[in-house]
Amino acid sequence: MKVSLTVNGQPCSADCEPRRTLADFLRHDLGFKGVHVGCEHGVCGACTITLDGATARACCLLAVQAEGAEVTTVEGLATGGELHPLQQAFRDRHGLQCGFCTPGVLATAAELLASNPDPSEAEIREALAGHLCRCTGYQFIVDAIRAAAAKPA
Repeated sequence: MKVSLTVNGQPCSADCEPRRTLADFLRHDLGFKGVHVGCEHGVCGACTITLDGATARACCLLAVQAEGAEVTTVEGLATGGELHPLQQAFRDRHGLQCGFCTPGVLATAAELLASNPDPSEAEIREALAGHLCRCTGYQFIVDAIRAAAAKPA
């Protein structure tokens, strides 16, 4: 099947098997390597992207379900060579170590800040509850999101 969608503001299309996950389609067919695949059950959050304005687990969706959709991956956060304030805050505040969970966490954090520009630490931790990170212990991630909240996007 041919699947057409908009990824990071650019129209994209490719042929794929009807059973192909959106995560595999984005990574392997369209080249968006920032979509990470961890558990393949939607539990770890590494594959989190924005689909039509809301976060979604790309490993739990079929590519054909995203036909005509607007998708944003971690590659779409930066604009004009400038890091998104969240990306910069993660860099400045050591909010990542191995980086495997980071793209999904950034998608969730961007959605959180869009709906709540000044979240409390508890609200940030609640938003991150669907993400597994084995490296940071989450404190630096929370600090980075708080730092980004203090800056305009």
